Amino acid sequence: MAVSPSVLGKVVDVFERNFRERGEIGVSISIWWDGAELLSHSHGWCEKEKLRPWTERTLVPVYSATKVPSAATLLIALESRGLSEETLVCEVWPKFPVAGAKFSHLLSHQCGLAVLDQRAGIFEHAEVLAAIEAQVPAWVLNEGHGYHPRTFGALTEEPVRRLTGKALGQYWREKIAEPLALDFWIGLPESEWPRVAKLYPGKAAKSDLADGFYKQLTTSGTFTRRAFSSPRGLHAIHEMNESSAWSAGLPAMGGVGTASALAKFYQAAIGSIESPLSARVRQALATPQSTAEDRVLLRPTKFTCGAQQDPLNENGEKIRQLYGMSISAFGHPGAGGSHALGDPETGISFAYVMNQMDLSVMPGVKCMEMVNALFSEL
Repeated sequence: MAVSPSVLGKVVDVFERNFRERGEIGVSISIWWDGAELLSHSHGWCEKEKLRPWTERTLVPVYSATKVPSAATLLIALESRGLSEETLVCEVWPKFPVAGAKFSHLLSHQCGLAVLDQRAGIFEHAEVLAAIEAQVPAWVLNEGHGYHPRTFGALTEEPVRRLTGKALGQYWREKIAEPLALDFWIGLPESEWPRVAKLYPGKAAKSDLADGFYKQLTTSGTFTRRAFSSPRGLHAIHEMNESSAWSAGLPAMGGVGTASALAKFYQAAIGSIESPLSARVRQALATPQSTAEDRVLLRPTKFTCGAQQDPLNENGEKIRQLYGMSISAFGHPGAGGSHALGDPETGISFAYVMNQMDLSVMPGVKCMEMVNALFSEL
């Protein structure tokens, strides 16, 4: 089903209202349908001081919206060796601490490795690797899941290195980003640093502080707090404004790019354009692996091999619509509000990136009103 000009107009109306009423500083959105970009809209500034205008080429860190590109990279690396998401992790990584875990378990946050007891710095891959290999899983395999906000990085990085001899970010560029001409990086080269916008932290609203997740996130020693602190480092927003964070190539949270690049990636992920993502890889990204009360996010979540989907209630209806109305749609948000998705049913993909963050682990009202407008007539 095509996206009408009136629908695109409704999305732009929300986009503009966010600047007038909700404190946006710089934003890009991109909407693709059936292999073509229908809307690329950018406005604002790269910093509050209005030193650099925000354009379609402005790059911005997107935190966990990096996870699906990283998962796709690992899936391609597995496929290159005749393996798949059904392969046991220990066949590639012999010291992996979860016996019987497949890559489908690893990519859908089922392995119980969200928290590390052994201290490790986020920039020190060898330290993180040793901590993972020494970790006793927090739960038994096939007994639910818990979002791995940070350890997901090393959990995907190490297998790619073993399979290809290359860092995940390098393999991403060679196998996916460059063939698709995606201005999205997992390990940003110095030549691109001048294009990166400055991030600004969000402020807590009363609704945020009343949420059980945020109470756990801000309480020392809770499982949720420890998950978002393992491995340590890059906890303050100002640290994500430093080139060391952009260039490190962190697969869980280090992606830097444009809205257009993210939305085009999802066109590839849903099969709307020719790409290096095979039918098997696309199926893995789109097929549910686990639906449960999330042990870290403390709400029902549903994961594929690397992506999120909206969970369903007992009547088969979505309990929220982060990814539109289609049950098959998938994607991933990033801390502070960035968001990207693809819908195989309609052929639509969407991405939103910004520099004024919200205090949110899920997409906030600024983004969700645009998503709702986009899918309102479909």
